[in-house]
Amino acid sequence: MFEPVKIAFSEELGRFYGGLSATTVPMHEFVNRGLDKSIAWCPTRMIDAAEDMLSAWRKHSNGEAVAKPIHLPVILVAMAKDTTPTDRMYTRNISQGQFVIIPDDVKERTFKLKTSSNDIRTQIAIFASDEPTARSIAAQYQLFIDDMTNRHFMAYHHFAGLDLPFGVQIETSDIPAMNIQTEAKNLTILAIDVNLRCTIPLFESPKDNEPNDGKGTDGDINDPHGYLVVSSSVPNP
Repeated sequence: MFEPVKIAFSEELGRFYGGLSATTVPMHEFVNRGLDKSIAWCPTRMIDAAEDMLSAWRKHSNGEAVAKPIHLPVILVAMAKDTTPTDRMYTRNISQGQFVIIPDDVKERTFKLKTSSNDIRTQIAIFASDEPTARSIAAQYQLFIDDMTNRHFMAYHHFAGLDLPFGVQIETSDIPAMNIQTEAKNLTILAIDVNLRCTIPLFESPKDNEPNDGKGTDGDINDPHGYLVVSSSVPNP
């Protein structure tokens, strides 16, 4: 349900990484290291345990050889497990299923659609061995988000064999990078809170025991039948 939002945000972070300017020697190595070795989703909790995040990344990168040094800087991202309904002053849900025909569906099937608008807390943690590098990465991300076009992107939700775009917005460009205290020497950690405001579609198709239009394939979740549509014609007088 929310995985497409995570994927879409990952792609946005990839665009940010691709546009970084190396302002320090460690950043020169960072921008040439490659995205998959520079930014990762953290498999642990959020920044309240920043050093735990780094430890988890170390294990992920080096297997069980946890004592092996890791390359810094690195950006680790975490998404909260909770979800908050978006303020209704900003948007509205579609709480009851509405009959729709997806424009790109060549079979022109009729489905039901609900939408759920949610705010998802996400945190970006920048780990660097020196303060100038951490600050540069944070400042360049703030600059990236200052561009309105980078605060709006699409998450693609798969249904009926189609990838359907629904909007995601970073709530605000006011995203300070907060220093996280650590006892580790030669380690600077800056954390940025980002609120992802998204619309999640919930499509429905007829259940196995319900009448359908016969346009899909039995048992294929990627090719569901649509709902029956009643049509009538008025004879000419």
